[in-house]
Amino acid sequence: MGPDHSSQITGLLVRWREGDEDAAGHIVEAVYRELRRLASIYLSREPGMMTLQPTALVNDLCVNMLSGAPVSCENRLHFLHVAARQMRRMIVDYVRRRSMQKRGGYERPVSLDEARDHAIEVDDRVAAVNDALARLEGLDARAAAVVEMRYFGGLTEREIGDILLISTATVKRDWEFARSWLLAQLKA
Repeated sequence: MGPDHSSQITGLLVRWREGDEDAAGHIVEAVYRELRRLASIYLSREPGMMTLQPTALVNDLCVNMLSGAPVSCENRLHFLHVAARQMRRMIVDYVRRRSMQKRGGYERPVSLDEARDHAIEVDDRVAAVNDALARLEGLDARAAAVVEMRYFGGLTEREIGDILLISTATVKRDWEFARSWLLAQLKA
């Protein structure tokens, strides 16, 4: 992404905030490929998400974010941060719905007991990560934002620093703290 592309998206975000409904469609065109790449990366990390496809996730994300009132985003990176947060929420909601419906979606045929046990394990892990991240947000909101942007949004340390107006070194420290804290929470 060059500076021209980022400037173009910033201009579209301003137009959208000012009421230009056509700008929302142009925003989708400008960031769709990037959002789909981020969704693919995240979903590939979650083995139990085989029934949720990156294209469907991004399509739902775009509909949710762009069909309502304009989201207040300053630039492309800020928009990606907001999108990463929304994607996280959508994935957690998907897992909760799937857990309630007791559906599988696995590649190999398994017994009902195996499928139920695996689905519960994956659902519990995603829910546990989400709950731990919510607790971290109460403890250190910036560290939680770093996790969201890096893990769910796929942003680089430099991009995160630009959004949060902090140095790359501070992003690295926040990431290390958050990662250690989350691992300790998940082990407990």
